[in-house]
Amino acid sequence: MLKRRTLISTAAATPFLTEFAMTEPAAADLSNTVLMELKYGTVTIQLRPDLAPHAAERIKTLTTQGVYNGCKFFRVIAGFMAQTGDPTNTGMGGSNLPNLPAEFTQDASFLTGAVGMARTSDPNSANSQFFICFAPATFLDGNYTIVGQVTAGMDAVQQIKKGDPQSGAVQNPDSIIKMTMAG
Repeated sequence: MLKRRTLISTAAATPFLTEFAMTEPAAADLSNTVLMELKYGTVTIQLRPDLAPHAAERIKTLTTQGVYNGCKFFRVIAGFMAQTGDPTNTGMGGSNLPNLPAEFTQDASFLTGAVGMARTSDPNSANSQFFICFAPATFLDGNYTIVGQVTAGMDAVQQIKKGDPQSGAVQNPDSIIKMTMAG
């Protein structure tokens, strides 16, 4: 069952917090919390092993190994999403680990701040690449894996340079400075 959640914060309110992209996690679990440092600020991502256990574990493993440090945002579409996580920085690669089986989320929705696993046309091809939704993208529901949710720092995500560097639309794309586990 989908739940709507409003997060209350003493910090300045940001519009994305009025809709939570999935069912509520039981509680913030630092062992499933990723900190992604961008030049615009730090982004907190709460992984959802309850929705996608294999994908959540993969993100944790690659984060711990430092694979995401320096990864470029090679595909960033205004109003849709920012994609990163390719250690080759070409948009065509993945980690040296095997691809993951599809864990398409049936009981959650891709709303603002949802973190999904990128894949090719093969449903079982998710590996290391992931994307963060700038806005609701419910047309992805049931066809892609929701692996987490941005819980803080969406304002930093919204500032990532837009465009597709592969097509020459963006010079010097933004990169993840460093990605670490919180706990």
